[in-house]
Amino acid sequence: MLVVALGLNVLAQGRGGAPAGRAGGPPPTAKAAAPFDPTGYWVAIVSEDWRWRMVTPAKGDVVSIPLSVEGLRVAEAWDPAKDEAAGEQCRAYGAPGLMRGPTRLHITWQDDNTLKIESDYGTQTRLMRFAQASGASEAGRAPAGARTWQGVTTAQWVMAAGGGRGRGGARHGSIKSVTTQLRPGYLRKNGVPYSDRAVFTEYWDLQSEANGDQYLVDTNLVEDPVYLQAPWITALHFKKEKDGSKWDPSPCDARF
Repeated sequence: MLVVALGLNVLAQGRGGAPAGRAGGPPPTAKAAAPFDPTGYWVAIVSEDWRWRMVTPAKGDVVSIPLSVEGLRVAEAWDPAKDEAAGEQCRAYGAPGLMRGPTRLHITWQDDNTLKIESDYGTQTRLMRFAQASGASEAGRAPAGARTWQGVTTAQWVMAAGGGRGRGGARHGSIKSVTTQLRPGYLRKNGVPYSDRAVFTEYWDLQSEANGDQYLVDTNLVEDPVYLQAPWITALHFKKEKDGSKWDPSPCDARF
């Protein structure tokens, strides 16, 4: 609860930090500028909203999501058989829905300015592209193309106030990522919709415990002028695993 509260407070304040970079000379690559290492295998901790994240809820179970009238109408018309017949069994595996699923993530650097996030749940791949030029806008770095389940994600390191350095010179910061160009999908497995106008904003933070355990916290909000009447804000938690021995890829499923 404390992590969620802190995450919501940070979102409300707009994070207040500044993108990572150096004064003078070319900016470092995203990998070189990283204040923490997000790579490795991570498993979702489903310690809340179990009934919505671990099983497919009943039609019309839309509690906690600020749906518009149109969003509620679409949710109540959900029919998984129609999704299967249309070849759209991955509608609940687009980025905003995927991150809330019972998934493991495998995060690696595809190159020095692109993080790759693979999920075993639905066998999906997200790419987070960091701006390479100092002062370049995130939107200006997003490649054009067809709308997809994972959309186009632009990212930047946001350093903590005061230069992002703490005791002993340690650097502190978060990843801010913004995903657009999404194919219409579901926020919840039972047909709660988001449209192709949805914007998915995430802040990724690393929390380290005294016993060595590490947690990746994904504080995020979904904004959708079509199906939501207000931003939907949640915080998702992933625990680092030592290896990929429990990695178990499975295809999209419209019913489970």
